[in-house]
Amino acid sequence: MDAQRIAIDAVVALTDCDRDMVADFIRRFYLAGVKDPKRLTFKGLQALGR
Repeated sequence: MDAQRIAIDAVVALTDCDRDMVADFIRRFYLAGVKDPKRLTFKGLQALGR
């Protein structure tokens, strides 16, 4: 869960997006098996960039 929290904090800080929306994206990746905070942050930024 620390990886998920770190990734959410990083994406919110970098994009200033809504925390709940970012948490939803990151949670889906985390539950899909991505556990590395850097990878979660990268995937979260990619998803929000679309």
